[in-house]
Amino acid sequence: MPLVASLTDSERIKLLRRIAEPHDSDASAYKTAPPARDEFSGDDEPLAWESDGWDEFLDRP
Repeated sequence: MPLVASLTDSERIKLLRRIAEPHDSDASAYKTAPPARDEFSGDDEPLAWESDGWDEFLDRP
């Protein structure tokens, strides 16, 4: 981990504190930066997937 090794002592302390602090759920992140309009699919069929190219895998016994 050369990048971490290259940190100054104060930067390393900040990093360790950041890692050790309790993490919130994703809700706090979305409060800070709400999702963009195109971030989530708006398909009527939420489990729809593109089937092109899967034929070779589906034909196996």
